[in-house]
Amino acid sequence: MKRMSSAVPTLVIFLFIFPALAQNADAPTIYAESFRQGSTQITEDSFDARLTPANPTYRETIKDSNGTDRYTLDITPQGPEGDTRITSWRVTLRDLKHGIYPNVLLTSVQGSGEDKDNLWWLNPNHFGGVPIRAKRIMKVDNFYVMIQVKDLHFTPLDSPYLDTMVVHLALTNSDPRNAKQ
Repeated sequence: MKRMSSAVPTLVIFLFIFPALAQNADAPTIYAESFRQGSTQITEDSFDARLTPANPTYRETIKDSNGTDRYTLDITPQGPEGDTRITSWRVTLRDLKHGIYPNVLLTSVQGSGEDKDNLWWLNPNHFGGVPIRAKRIMKVDNFYVMIQVKDLHFTPLDSPYLDTMVVHLALTNSDPRNAKQ
């Protein structure tokens, strides 16, 4: 009987961890190009943003290849109007030299309902169009922004309300689709 009781916790851990690992392994890569097609390159960087209701926003200043502050990358929470709970997060990239455009991660200035134009919206809703764990690659000017949700948690588990999301962001001047896995 003792052998059975020690196997149960291992089985429970496996049942919770395996689906998460499998979901990451099956995550598609979705590529889109911004309406902004220029020659600007950036200082390459990568970082993780841990988002919670206590720390719901994230901001990073992105430098161009000359080391000058050129963009701000913001992650902001979204939820039902008049409610403080979070159902998704949105990533925006604003060009500090051309402030007229609030988000250069769009494929067109007007935006659209197409999945490839909503790669910046981190929406875990199964009807959202872009799988939450998809590797999202967007070409902006002459560099690439890669966004991938690495972890998320709902409270309560069966609700649409997020209490944690960990987002990995990478900025590179070479196409990450060509990188060896």
